[in-house]
Amino acid sequence: MSTSLTNADEPEVPSRVEPGTVAEYVVPSNHLMVGLLGGRDEHLRLIERAFPETTVSVRGNVIDCTGPDAARVAKLFEELVVVLQSGQSLNPITIGRTVEMAREDVRPSEVLTSQLLRSAKGTTIRPNTAGQKRYCDAIATSTITFGVGPAGTGKSYLAVAMAVQALQNRQVNRIILTRPAVEAGERLGFLPGDLMAKVDPYLRPLYDALFDLLGPEGTGRLMERGTIEVAPLAFMRGRTLNDAFIILDEAQNTSPEQMKMFLTRVGFGSKVVVTGDVTQIDVPGGRSGLVGIEDLLGTIDGISFVHFSRRDVVRHRIVADIIDAYEQAQGGKSGR
Repeated sequence: MSTSLTNADEPEVPSRVEPGTVAEYVVPSNHLMVGLLGGRDEHLRLIERAFPETTVSVRGNVIDCTGPDAARVAKLFEELVVVLQSGQSLNPITIGRTVEMAREDVRPSEVLTSQLLRSAKGTTIRPNTAGQKRYCDAIATSTITFGVGPAGTGKSYLAVAMAVQALQNRQVNRIILTRPAVEAGERLGFLPGDLMAKVDPYLRPLYDALFDLLGPEGTGRLMERGTIEVAPLAFMRGRTLNDAFIILDEAQNTSPEQMKMFLTRVGFGSKVVVTGDVTQIDVPGGRSGLVGIEDLLGTIDGISFVHFSRRDVVRHRIVADIIDAYEQAQGGKSGR
């Protein structure tokens, strides 16, 4: 496969076309064309709409691009072929995500062909956006990683996936999942049962991720052995956590004192992931331990911060639209 760009001094470039605005990509095999362009050229049309100032024409297995984004569009087709050759299929959602990556000069093939592990159902777990790839890379290389962003960006799920991967690779001996038990408009005391029964609903998203990755039976066995521990944040006080992968979910609902308490639990051989969304703070008084934490700890070696945006939302499209609507409304209020 090759992407060739014409130079300004090449005579075959028409005088009406500015230098650097023509690019050609030759698809290495004809059988890739249908998957690349999509049924009735659906994928091609999506890419054309994403780069309206660039014209794309197809001649056999040759794709010609003309316009200010010609090089970027030709490179995008090349990257999509790499994804196809890895055994994955393309769809409109994938095309939309790869377009976003191309605009940020991120290689889609590096994001979409990386694999974390296989779920209990045999599904390959991998990052789906550039932000998710940065997040997974940060977790792999840092002692403490903060994943901050809106709902639906995969912060909690990918953190649990990285924890399971570390456990399977024997990089840690156990997984500890914790959340602050803060009510979102409801009173905890009205729920039936003892303390663990009361906080169980708050930990349910973490259970769901474990069940998906390990299956209910596999998760149950590991929890019975103590290899996986799921507990409210209050249970972390006074402990030193060695050789563990520790995830603090919904960290925007910690107080500054709780955040300090939690972060100082880290022992030798451990890795920590802290996830949260500063737009959904339910902690009494609004004193969130996640707000301002980057200013406080951002220069410490071994601590990484990854910020997600609406482009990283992997739920239904409407979720990204809802996030946009709220952000615009909040921006309007702040400007008054």
